[in-house]
Amino acid sequence: MMPSRLFSAGQRAVFGGVGRWTLPPGAALGPGRLPPRLLSVGCADCAKHQEPSRKKLLSEKKLKRHFVDCRRLLVRGGRGGDGVSCFHSEPRKEFGGPDGGDGGNGGHVILKVDRQVKSLSAVLSQYRGFDGEDGGNKNCFGRNGTVLYVRVPMGTLVKEGNDVLADLSHPGDEYIAALGGAGGKGNRFFLANDNRAPVTCTRGQPGQERALFLELKTMAHAGLVGLPNAGKSSLLRAISNAKPAVAAYPFTTLKPHVGIVHYEDHQQIAVADVPGIVRGAHQNRGLGLAFLRHIERCGCLLWVLDLSVPEPWTQLEDLRHELEKYEPGLSARPHAVVANKLDLPQARANLPELQARLGAKAIALSAATGENVEELLLRLKELHDEHAATERRQGHRPLRW
Repeated sequence: MMPSRLFSAGQRAVFGGVGRWTLPPGAALGPGRLPPRLLSVGCADCAKHQEPSRKKLLSEKKLKRHFVDCRRLLVRGGRGGDGVSCFHSEPRKEFGGPDGGDGGNGGHVILKVDRQVKSLSAVLSQYRGFDGEDGGNKNCFGRNGTVLYVRVPMGTLVKEGNDVLADLSHPGDEYIAALGGAGGKGNRFFLANDNRAPVTCTRGQPGQERALFLELKTMAHAGLVGLPNAGKSSLLRAISNAKPAVAAYPFTTLKPHVGIVHYEDHQQIAVADVPGIVRGAHQNRGLGLAFLRHIERCGCLLWVLDLSVPEPWTQLEDLRHELEKYEPGLSARPHAVVANKLDLPQARANLPELQARLGAKAIALSAATGENVEELLLRLKELHDEHAATERRQGHRPLRW
C-alpha cells in the first residue's frame, strides 16, 4: 500500500498536466461525440475565481458615534537643523577657509479645510512638525522640514484661550497653527574681514508650541429647529438621502446631520438636522449650548412644529425665545414654519387654529407619508435664493456644496 505522503506527491504529478488538454493535430471528433471534460484539480483553482473578500463597511449608526465637534490640540513646529563648523580640505590648498553650511528650517503645522472631512474625530490631540536637517561641509545647507497639513472640516473655529484666531469656513482655507524653528548657522556665515577662520556655529531653534482649541460649527444653508420628537429626522429623510436615526422617543438625534436636497437645475441645498432644543437650552439644559452653535452658520431656519400636541403654536414661541437668548438676532433670520405629523388625526384637528394664529405661511405636511413635501421644497429654494443674493450684495461668497 502506497503511503499517503507518497500518494499525494504522485497525485500532484499525475494531475499536474490536467487542464491543459488539447486535441491532437489531425484528430476529429466523431458525430455525437463530446470533447473530454476537464477535471478540477482542487479548491486552489476555484479560489482564483472567487471574488476577493471586502472589508465590511461601518454601519450608519456606528459612523454617527464618531462625530466630534470640539477638540483640544497641542501643536509644535519642527525644530531647525544645526549649523556645522568645518573647513575646506583640498590638496595643495593650505588655507581653504570655512565651508560649514546652515541647517534647514523646521516644518510648519498648517490646518487646512477638506470638504471630505465631516467632523473633528480624525484630528489627533498632538501634532509635531518635521525637523530640518543639519548642515554639511562644502557649504551644503540642510533640507527644510516638510510642511505638516492637518485636515479639518469646513466651519472650524480656531481659538487660543478666549481669542478667535481663524474661521475656516471655505474650502481650501489654511491657517498656520505652529511655525517651524529657524535653522542654525554654519561657520561660513560668520566669515568676515577681521575673522578669516571662524569656528562659531549655532544650533537650530525649536519650533513654535501652542495649545489651541478647535470648535466645529456645522456649515449648511438651512437648519431644522424644533423640540425633541418633532419629526426633524423624519423630515430630513423625506427630502434628502440622509439616514439619521428615527424612533418614537425624544432625543433620538444626538449629533447633527446634514442632508443634501437636489433640484432640477443641479442646485444643491444643504439642510442640517440639529438635535432637539428644550426650554432653558440657553442655560445649558438638555444638550444645551453644545449644539445651539450649529445653528449660527445656517442662512435660513425651518421651524419644525409637532402638530399633534395640544397648542402647537407655543412651540414656536419657545424656540424663538431660546435662540434669541443664545444670540440676539438669530431668530430673526429668514425662516419657514413647518407643521409636521399631518397624518395623525389630532394634527388635522389642530391645523385650522394654527393657521389662524400664524397665517397661511405655515406649511402643513407629513414627513412619514410625504404629503405636501413639495411645497416645503419650493419654499426652501426661495429662502436659499434670497439668502444667496444678499450674500453677493454684501461681497461675500455664498456657501456651495
